[in-house]
Order: sequence, then C-alpha cells, then structure tokens
Amino acid sequence: MKKSIVGLLLLVFMAPCVCKSFAAERKKKNVKEETNVAKETKYEKLMKKAGRETASGEFLSLHKIGGKLYVELPLKYCGRDLLIASTTSESSNSRLAMVGYKTLDPLHVRFIKMDSTIVLQNVNAMMEGDKELEIAIKRNYMDTFYKKYPIAAYNNDSTSVVFDMTELFVGDEEALKPVESNYSILGISSRLKPGFGMLDKIKAFDDNVTIASYMTYDYSISFFGQNIGSGELTTKVMRTILLLPEEQMKPRIADSRVGIFLTGKQNITMAADGIESYALANRWRLEPKDMKAWECGELVEPVKPIVWYIDDAFPESWKEPLKQSVLIWNQAFEKIGFKNVMVARDFPKDDPNFDPDNLKYSCIRYVPISVENAMGPSWVDPRTGEIINATVLVYNDVIKLINSWRFIQTAQLDPRVRGKKLPQEVVDESLAYVFAHEIGHTLGLMHNMAASSAYPVDSLRSASFTNKYGTTPSIMDYARFNYVAQPGDEGVRLSPPDMGVYDEYAIKWLYSPIPGDKSVREEAKILEGWVDEKAGDPIYRYGKQQVYSRYDPSALEEDLGDDACKAGDYGIKNLKYILENLNSWIKDDESTAHRQELYSGLCNQYNRYLLNALTNVGGIYLTEVKDGTPGERWRAVPRDVQQKSLKWVIKQLRESDWLDQKDVTSKFPLAINQSLMLKSRVGKKLFQLNKGILLSSHVSTQPYTLENYYDDLFAGIWESAMKGRKLTAGDKILQRLAVQEAIAAAGKVMDKKGGKSLQVADMIYAPSVDEIALYGLDETGCINEYLPELRALEEEHGKGYVAACLREKYQFGDTGDYGWQKEVNVSDIDESAAYCAVMLKKIENLIKTKQAMANVGDKIHYQSLLLMIEAQKK
Repeated sequence: MKKSIVGLLLLVFMAPCVCKSFAAERKKKNVKEETNVAKETKYEKLMKKAGRETASGEFLSLHKIGGKLYVELPLKYCGRDLLIASTTSESSNSRLAMVGYKTLDPLHVRFIKMDSTIVLQNVNAMMEGDKELEIAIKRNYMDTFYKKYPIAAYNNDSTSVVFDMTELFVGDEEALKPVESNYSILGISSRLKPGFGMLDKIKAFDDNVTIASYMTYDYSISFFGQNIGSGELTTKVMRTILLLPEEQMKPRIADSRVGIFLTGKQNITMAADGIESYALANRWRLEPKDMKAWECGELVEPVKPIVWYIDDAFPESWKEPLKQSVLIWNQAFEKIGFKNVMVARDFPKDDPNFDPDNLKYSCIRYVPISVENAMGPSWVDPRTGEIINATVLVYNDVIKLINSWRFIQTAQLDPRVRGKKLPQEVVDESLAYVFAHEIGHTLGLMHNMAASSAYPVDSLRSASFTNKYGTTPSIMDYARFNYVAQPGDEGVRLSPPDMGVYDEYAIKWLYSPIPGDKSVREEAKILEGWVDEKAGDPIYRYGKQQVYSRYDPSALEEDLGDDACKAGDYGIKNLKYILENLNSWIKDDESTAHRQELYSGLCNQYNRYLLNALTNVGGIYLTEVKDGTPGERWRAVPRDVQQKSLKWVIKQLRESDWLDQKDVTSKFPLAINQSLMLKSRVGKKLFQLNKGILLSSHVSTQPYTLENYYDDLFAGIWESAMKGRKLTAGDKILQRLAVQEAIAAAGKVMDKKGGKSLQVADMIYAPSVDEIALYGLDETGCINEYLPELRALEEEHGKGYVAACLREKYQFGDTGDYGWQKEVNVSDIDESAAYCAVMLKKIENLIKTKQAMANVGDKIHYQSLLLMIEAQKK
C-alpha cells in the first residue's frame, strides 16, 4: 500500500518533468525536420518562375523570364575580354538598317565584380607601355565604366552570378543601334518607340551567346539640315557576346608601304622620347598545322581555315561565282605554303547551331536594294588586330553595274556583251572579279589605287602581256575592264587578273609565318626587309585612295596604264565606235530606258578620261618611302606631261560634239546636249587648277609655272577667235567661264568683289561632287541620287564643299588608317590673281579686234563679254 502511494506520488511529482522532456524531444525533432528542408535561395526562386526559357553554355547562360533577360556569368570569366556586336537580321528598310551588316564596331568590354554589382567596362586597348610603367598606365588610362548591374542572385555553389541585362538588348542603346546616324550625305535621326523593344530567341555556345530582339524606331532623314522624310523602321537584330581568346595572336606591326587595314596603338616607352604611335595590321590568325613540314617547303593546311558561308537568299546563278571569288585567294596562300585556307560553303540546312548573324560566322550576304555596289567590312580583336569576323554585302544592282561596265568598256572587242542582257559566262567572270575584290578587303587589304599605273598603256593591247598580267597588278585597284584594247586586238584579255602580283605580295607580307620564337619587333624588321626588296618597283607600289585631297594622278580610280592621254585616246576611239552601234546592238528596248542608261554611262566614261588627264595638271606623285631605299616621297608631274594634258583636255572639250549623236539621242526624253553640259562642268575645273600648279611648280626643278598655265589656257580657249573661225557652242561656254574667273580674280587684285569666283572653298585638291560620283568614292550611291542638289550647293559654296561636309560627318574611302595628304596652303605665294588680270586684258584686246569681223551670233557673244569686263571696272 505504502509502496503504491509512494509510486503514485513520484509519478505526480515527476509528471511535469516527463511532459517537458517529451516536448523538448518533439521540438528537437521539428528543428531537425526544418533543417533537412533547406530554405529556398534567390537563385532557385528565379529559376522556378513560370515561362522561363534558358540557353546554357560553357561561357554564359541566358535566362529569359517574363520578358526580361538574365545573364548568368561564371565568376571565372570576370576580367576576360569580350566583344558585343549587333547585326541586323531582318529589316523593313534595308537602306536604313542593312541585313547582315554591323553598323558600328563591336564593343570591347569586360565584366568585373564590385561588391554586389557587376560592372561592364569599356576596355582601353590602345595604350601600351614598358613593364616598369604598368602602374602609371593603370592609373592614367583606366578602363571606363559603361554599365552596372545589381547582382540578382548567386548560383547554389556561388561560382556564378545572375543579373538583369534586359535594357542593353531592348533599349535605345546607341552603341548597338542598327540604324546609322549618318548615311553618306544624309543625316538620320532614330528613336526607339517606347515599349517596342522585344526579346526573341536566345542561344548559348562554348564561347559566345546570341540574343535576338525586335526593335521599332521612329526615324527622320535630313539633307544638309533640311528634313526630307520620316517614318517607322522595324528590325530584328542579333547581338553576340563573344569571349575573346585568352591566348592572343602574335600581332604584326604595319608598314605604311603596304596597303593594309590597321588597328591603332600608342606605346609609352623609355626607349623613345615621347609617346610612340604605331599600328598593327588587321589579319586572320593563320597558323600551319605542321610547322616543320611548312619549313621544309611542303604545302600544309592551316589550324583554322577561313570559312565563308554563302547566303541562301542569293539568286542561284550567283552562288558559283561567289564561291569562286573566295577560292581565288587560295592561289596567293599557296604561294606562301598554305593549302585550303579559303573555304566556301552554302548556309547549312541541318545545323541548329548555325546562325549567319552570329559573330562566329563570316558570311556573304545578299541585300536586295538598288545600290550598284558591294562591300567587305571586317571586325577585329582590338588587342592584336586579329580579324574575328567579316561580311561581304552584295547589293542587288551590282549586276546592273557590271552590265554597264562590260558594254561601255569592252563592247568594241567582245560581241558577247553587245546586248541588253549579258550571257551567263560573262556575268560569272565579272561577278567573280567584283566579289574577289571585296574578299580581299576582308583579308585585310585596302584599296591600292596606284597599281594600274604600273603598266604601259600599249601593253594592254598585247595578248601575251594581258593574259599573263591582266589589266593591273592588283584587283584591289578600281581598274575595271580593258577599255584600251582596240577592235582587232585578238586574244587580248579584257578583265583584271584573278590574282595580281601586288595581291600575292601583300598576302605574303600579312600571312607568311616567320619561323623561330621571335618577338613582334624582331619580326617587324624581317617584314620591313621584304618591303625594302621591292622598293622602287612600280608593280609593288602602294597608292592610297585619295578621297579628300586628290594630288596624285597615278593613284586614281577607274583608270588604266601609265599615260592618261594615250589611254584616253584609245578609250575615246572605242566610245565613238560603241556609240555608232548603240541602236543596232541593243534590241527589245522600246522605251529606250536601257539605251539611256548606257548612253549616260558612256558620257561618264568619257568624262573620266578627261579628268584622269586633267589631274596631271598641278599633280604631284605621292609614295610612301623609307629613308635609304629607292623612291621619292613626293615629286611634281613633269612639265611636259602637265602641258600636254591641259592642251589635250581643251582640245577634247572643243571636239566633244560627237557625243550628241542624234540618231541615238533623238529617241530620248528632251534634254540639253550632253557635250554642252560636259564642257561646262569640266571647263570649270580648268580654272580651278591654278593653286595646284603653284604648289607643283614650287616643288619642281623644271616647273610648269602659272605663267605657262595661263598662256596655255588663253591659247586653247581663244584659238577659234584668234583664227577668225565661227564659234561653236562649246567655244562660247569656255570663253564665258574664262571671263568670269578672270573678272573674279582681277577684282581681288583691285580689292573689289568682282564677279562670283568659281572657287569659293579653299579645297583645291578636294574632289567635286561629280568626281565623287564618277570615281565611286561614295559606296552608298547617295551622291548619285542627289547629284543635281549637290551641284547647286557647290555652285553656292565652292568646289570641295560637299567633300568637306562628308569628311566631318561620314568616313568613306580608305581614309582612316594611314591618313591622307592634307591641303597645303599656298596663299602666301599665290600670284594667280595678277596673272588672271593680265589674261583679262589680253581677252579684252582680242575681243575688240575680232568683234567687228564676227558673224552676228558671235558678235553678240563678244559684246556680252565686253559688258561683263566693263562692269567690273566700275
């Protein structure tokens, strides 16, 4: 009994303790269970969101969630160099946003982590320096902060961070816009419509990712400040983020005597006084698979060939010449021990990873717009000049251009081109040349406008010479087809070579491996020696394209041979023959539209012959020369060549009435005779040569002087008057121009405004708008489209005005690398006005002696000139 009571009491007293113990055990169990169910992380919450689309890659992963783009960056890639590029994939207006084109150079950037933020830096790759100056360079040339992104989450093992980059790809980001702000002479203002930037597909690969977006812009177009149009533009753009190689290509220091596109650098070194500016050559990373075999003289394949993909949108008949234009360059690579460097493939149909707008793929793209051209831009690793990506853009109307070229330049000798449409074999060989020129650009070669001047004109009539060398040592010249060859010159080649001597030389300099573990500077010395060996040989001479200052008559576009007058004589004979047969050769042209285009092209070709010769007058040959090797950096065109050229042009102008062939032009719409318009335009240029002659004579030991120039002008223009002949319409145009310019110059001597000078702008060597159009200096075709308006602007502001505006607004031509010859101011030694005043007096005396005996029409003309002269005296 007692034991039971005691036991019961014990249970009563112990009960709270037991209950407490049981509660504690339950609590411990719950805590353990809660610990086993880990708390959901920010990363997991983000990845669980509905509708997530993910593209995972070794480099970056992309997550598209609720219309936003999240980038997952492995931290190991922080600090690595990247390129971000934007390519237009689709467009509602390919003149404004061109399919396949990268409007702006890719961004060179890095991601860096700073606390809870990822910063996107613009990399300053231009500045380099000695090892001992690293601290100073780091402090003074730091990379700029471009964008910053709050870290949204870390992955579960904290090796990657996730952040929102949506705005960069759907916002109005200037650096990635598909619309150019300037398009030749047009200013284009574009603004993304609010809410009209939308993400599309995302992809991820081993070393890059791509983000597609649809963008709609409001745009307006202005022409010299005047609004001429507006509208909406919708584009699909592909942005690539590409990881640049950690092991950089060994760069190659450029030599200004070889025409190569460049990547500019600056070097701070104690080995030289001051900061050193130099440039690296742009080139593909081309390395032999077997270096020992290459050194033994065997042909070897590259580690990585240069692969080109041919757009599936091309007309089927164009694809074969496109492939040939790529493979042609293997000839040059085989000369330096490589085989199968250039590869041409169709767009793959069974490769889900292929995307022509990805920066990893180099493509030849078809742009169906009415531009008569093609172009071949490339994009590089800014650290080394390694070409990462290239594109050849082929515009639809390039076919129209080659049709015109082949007819106007070769119909005198080639019956195949005497029709409205070229046969396929001619189309193929012509297209292959055009496209091979553009492929040359993508390999790093600039234009070499001096090349064709290396060949004697008469050699271009030789079958043996032209079949061996073609029409020029370089297809990177604008030497087209053989307009020198005459009817009866059997077997003469009419087209440029497949590969010129200079082209092979440039490819050797760019891509030939240099054995041994030599430094960049040591290799530069070897490469310099290769160029030294060819110095003074005109076949290997490089002549810069002269866009803003056209000094050198031996480095012009659209010319052939070493003598402009002789080549012009041959060319003019052919033009006369072609014009005589134009109606009979071109059938099925009831509206005459095709004949009108060919006739206009024929007149332009004649105009080029005159301007080619006229560039000799006051001309100066310019050559990049290294001290101690053959050649002269600058040399005035010989006196006899200048004088012969001026007289030849004046004679041609006075005898150019053959252009007005009535059985051809009478079928065209109403217009002023072409010969008269030509006399007026070229005639104006005759009176704009004085300052060029002044500079040329200043640097010459046997000068063609201002006195010689004005005497020859007077004798040529007033020959009919002096000999008492009836004046032609052309005579009257030239004589009026002579009086106008003499009055303007004489007014300056007398401190009077006089008449309006034909040369207002101080741009004596700048091209006129007509020259820009005639020589293809504006690849967009806008100059041709607005030619009448631009001529009016030049009339108001002076020759060179449009070129000056283009220089400020839009880079065209190969001008940004080695630079160009700037205008030399000769005002301190200019006596042109005095010579003009003397000439004006001679004109006045001549007219007074001749007017009494002149016929009625000529007498009125002379009286009007005398009234102009008398008016300037008051």
